[in-house]
Amino acid sequence: MNQGASGPDHTQWFEDAKFGLFVHWGIYSIIGRGEWVMENEKIPLRDYEGLARRFNPTDFDAEEWSKIAKVAGVRYVTITSKHHDGFSMYDTKLSEYKVTNTPFERDVMAELSEALSKKGIGLSFYYSQLDWHHGDYFPLGRTGHSTGRQPGGDWSKYLKYYVGQVEELCSQYGKIGCIWFDGLWDKPGADWDLDNVYRMIHGLQPGVLVGNNHHMQPFQGEDFQIFEQDLPGENVAGFNMAKASTLPLETCLTINNSWGYNGLDKDHKSPRELIHYLVKTSGLGANLLLNVGPMPDGKIQPEHVERLRAIGEWLRGHGEAIYGTRKGPYLGSGWTSTSKGNRIYLHVLDWNRKVALPRPPRRLGSATLLDGTEVKVQPEGGVVDITVPDELRDPIDTIIALDDWV
Repeated sequence: MNQGASGPDHTQWFEDAKFGLFVHWGIYSIIGRGEWVMENEKIPLRDYEGLARRFNPTDFDAEEWSKIAKVAGVRYVTITSKHHDGFSMYDTKLSEYKVTNTPFERDVMAELSEALSKKGIGLSFYYSQLDWHHGDYFPLGRTGHSTGRQPGGDWSKYLKYYVGQVEELCSQYGKIGCIWFDGLWDKPGADWDLDNVYRMIHGLQPGVLVGNNHHMQPFQGEDFQIFEQDLPGENVAGFNMAKASTLPLETCLTINNSWGYNGLDKDHKSPRELIHYLVKTSGLGANLLLNVGPMPDGKIQPEHVERLRAIGEWLRGHGEAIYGTRKGPYLGSGWTSTSKGNRIYLHVLDWNRKVALPRPPRRLGSATLLDGTEVKVQPEGGVVDITVPDELRDPIDTIIALDDWV
């Protein structure tokens, strides 16, 4: 993984990775109703702050997390350093509202950075520009009006604070892969000083990739485009193929319906559904950032661990057609494709024994399953019919390698 390399190809590690793990964890996990619980349930700030005095995830084990990530086959982990509630999950010098001031006392990011590094997995940081806690986040934006905060504040002081925290994240934990911003949509017209912030980040970490989940076209200085809970192209308002084609793409997805831990949310997607999403995302040339919301004791939900292991097992047999690939030329109802060099991987997810590819190439090369078994190919009526016998079809994804199709 060429993480942190400078130069025009510094995005290569990211585009090759294809699969990352998203982690939403904070003091909101104690309540167990998601990371927006403070806003959704209108919890006053003075009451919400009390969660920090109760946060003591004694079962947190960075080594165990890194093992889970490795078994899942992810190539990088993006974790919430600070979410909208303003609580810092790392040892910041700019706030007392932080994880090292809880009964737990330890720096989660430092431990995770070390553990992931041993496994060859990159670390990236999510950072919320929105802050329901900081007194200088004023005037308030679209959210945070029910916290009971006193009105007033100095926006320039908040800018200095958030920029300072980002500088800490870029300076305290070695080489990082991405800075993943969120929350700008709360005050889209505000002066976020993005030009200077992005310049600072790239100066401190020359190989870092900056993304911003602002639900608009990428701004100057951003290195990848983010999609939330949808595939690139589904969110038409936030997607422009001509612009997006110049930047790497990433879509983030929850395993159930929640980002932060929600003990009431039992609607977990099946391993098959998640693998299909990974395949479809890869077929569009994008990465999948799959989320887990650890519990207040520091463990990752068993249901999520089970699914991550299932994805990892599948990748160990089929990862050739995912890792290091780019968008393929074929996309249809029930199939997609990835490509690598002169090889196209056709992924058939749903079919009735036969697939008809549009836009046949000028010359047909070979067509085989990943194990080398030849597949029947028949040009007919402006399409190419590909047939695989029932006994050779994969119940999740039948992958057909097309070599030297031009």
